[in-house]
Amino acid sequence: MLYRKFENRIEEFFRSEPNKILLVNGARQIGKSYLIRYVGKKLFKNYVEINLKEDKESRGIFATVRSTSDFYIQLGVIAGNRLGTKENTLVFLDEIQSYPHLMTMLKFLNQEGRYTYVASGLQLGVALTQTASVPIGSISIEEIYPLDFEEFLLAMGCGQETIDGIKEKFLAGESLNESLHNYMLQQFKLYLLVGGLPEAINKFLENRNMAQVRKVHRDIHNLYRIDASQYDAEKKLLIRKIYDMIPSYMENKKKRIIVKRIEETAKHKQFNDYADEFEYLTNSGIALGVQAVSNPRFLLLESESKNLLKLYMNDVGLLTNLLYGLNINAVLRDERSINLGSVYETAVAQELHAHGFALHYYDNKQKGEVDYLIDDYEHLTVLPIEVKSGKDYTVHSALNNFINTPDYHIQNAVVLSNEREIYMKNGITYLPVYYCMFYQRDFVRDEGALIVPEINYPS
Repeated sequence: MLYRKFENRIEEFFRSEPNKILLVNGARQIGKSYLIRYVGKKLFKNYVEINLKEDKESRGIFATVRSTSDFYIQLGVIAGNRLGTKENTLVFLDEIQSYPHLMTMLKFLNQEGRYTYVASGLQLGVALTQTASVPIGSISIEEIYPLDFEEFLLAMGCGQETIDGIKEKFLAGESLNESLHNYMLQQFKLYLLVGGLPEAINKFLENRNMAQVRKVHRDIHNLYRIDASQYDAEKKLLIRKIYDMIPSYMENKKKRIIVKRIEETAKHKQFNDYADEFEYLTNSGIALGVQAVSNPRFLLLESESKNLLKLYMNDVGLLTNLLYGLNINAVLRDERSINLGSVYETAVAQELHAHGFALHYYDNKQKGEVDYLIDDYEHLTVLPIEVKSGKDYTVHSALNNFINTPDYHIQNAVVLSNEREIYMKNGITYLPVYYCMFYQRDFVRDEGALIVPEINYPS
């Protein structure tokens, strides 16, 4: 079984939040159901799983349920003697977005407390907006993503002690030795090929046959396209077209969405005319949205532009399949004719997103464009990140302009590349690209800093 950090989050939720229902949101084929099933059977004596999408497409026994009493009757028909108490019984409602009325019912099921519940699905944020009564206070939504690079390393046989040792080097600003650097760089390039989808990784581990891995990528990519086409009769073609265009946008210099390319017959349409389509792609988890910022300040959410957007694939393996197919040497070897810029950027976006960062990039007509901006919670400022796949990693005029703008109050900037040496020059820290694995939104260098001292009432 692949190690997933999310497993610990599920277990911790069941232990610390007994009076709430966990909703797990995420794209298909990234391990939602598998992890919930694994943890549920491990922690609860009685485990009941109901796939509501299958129910809707077959018997439809939950389609007409409108009260908790009706729900218990149907649940009893399915579960029989597998129902006990809240403490020893977990009911897993998979694909809950298929029945929005059950989203509303979660509040009342939680209040009555007969059993412990967990639910998963797609676009749960959107599904909640469509419910008659949002169960605020009764639920907690958690996102799950493809395996990040650290999880991939563990799957490939790299020990946790090795990863912890590399992290210590990162925190100390020290470079790895040549052999360890080469190992990490090769593993990172392998990650670019295989990606973080569990089925693709498991297939690779079977026999390291990339032809079979690519078939998994094709199947999942087609599944995402089918899901998009089922969304809305009027919008489905636009959603699928935008999704299909992501790789071509990645090959452009600017990489951002160009509205006039979406529909040739709709030259006068604006960015906001496609807001629903963009929202579907990002909320369903099959694409990562990166919002533009032209005048950055902490927090970045307050300064993002609403009409400039980049879209990345949710998994870098899907992208390299579309770009290079079975030509694995395009990634594994530094072929001069191949520009891996979009591939490296996708991997970094995937990593930052999985680690809790909202994704932004810098776009300023006078100063240029920087690949990523993230909120630096340690210094309460903005951290710009430039991603370089080639030898010209020291060439970055837009990043220089950015950090030299006094109004931005930038304390540090980062360039990620293939180079081994870590050093700082002109306010910019140069790091090996694999160190992106250690950027965490909730990272605190000194755990003692989280202890709030007591406040004594003045005598």
